Amino acid sequence: MERQVVAQYPDFAVVRVTVEGATQEIVSHPGSVAVVAVDDQQRVALVRQVRVAAGGSLLELPAGSLRPEETPEQAAARELREETGFTAGSWRRLAQFYLVPGYGSECMTLFLATGLAGGPQSLEPDEAIEVVLIPLADLAAQARAGGLHDAKTIAGVLLAGAL
Repeated sequence: MERQVVAQYPDFAVVRVTVEGATQEIVSHPGSVAVVAVDDQQRVALVRQVRVAAGGSLLELPAGSLRPEETPEQAAARELREETGFTAGSWRRLAQFYLVPGYGSECMTLFLATGLAGGPQSLEPDEAIEVVLIPLADLAAQARAGGLHDAKTIAGVLLAGAL
């Protein structure tokens, strides 16, 4: 296998890979996390933010990329705190999956977080995130009806709702 970095960005790289004469460019990514954070009233903490590639705002689970030397558990706690202000007393790993295995190596770890305590958001300068709390049962119904449009959020809500 031959690998050549075509472009390097802060969170990922585009890599040209040649295997047995076949060449493909892939997005090499360190991995990511998403959190289904459920409060004591069975509401899920979601974030609404503009996603230019999707053409508007999406309602999503708090999520983000792993930093160097960071475990998925550490990244999940960090992302939950930064994006929503919540910390969690209990964590459970729900799933791990590739987001776009046809052209990317990003593997996402999905967590369930409970025992939430509120606090201030700690957003990046370029982030504008609204926190929205929606009952888990309502979100699961929305997911089944096609009302959610983010894959990690659909997966997380349906997995958490099945527990």
